[in-house]
Amino acid sequence: MNYLEFKQSLQKLTNLAFILPNGIPFPSHFHITEVGRTQKQFIDCGGVVRNLSEISLQLWLADDTEHRLSPPKLMRILEETENKIILPDENVIVELQGQTIEKYSLTLDELGFLLHPTQTACLAEDSCGIPKEKLKVVIGQKNECKPNAGCC
Repeated sequence: MNYLEFKQSLQKLTNLAFILPNGIPFPSHFHITEVGRTQKQFIDCGGVVRNLSEISLQLWLADDTEHRLSPPKLMRILEETENKIILPDENVIVELQGQTIEKYSLTLDELGFLLHPTQTACLAEDSCGIPKEKLKVVIGQKNECKPNAGCC
């Protein structure tokens, strides 16, 4: 979800909820401790220079279990942030504390914002030497694989 979609979604919500990948809502007494734009410049394993920029929200839990953040209050926080830093229409990611800092992408459904785990990946598969995955053969089934076809 990009930043503009996130803000438009906030305007339609009456309750602010973030749903973990296991379907359990993140505790509703969370705080948003950071709103920012993260930028990363790197070289992938194929030697290509890449730039990544995202809008990040950091959720944090304190002992004040009565705390609740409403969609209008989060909109005001976003507007205050926009007065101080540029927040372009880039993908929104959510960070929260797990065993380490976990990073999630977002979608919206009737329960709230669904958190989707982010994954690492090779960005230069065609040039870094990772072999293509071979076809899997199920033992006990007739194997139609021909020699040197890459599937045996």
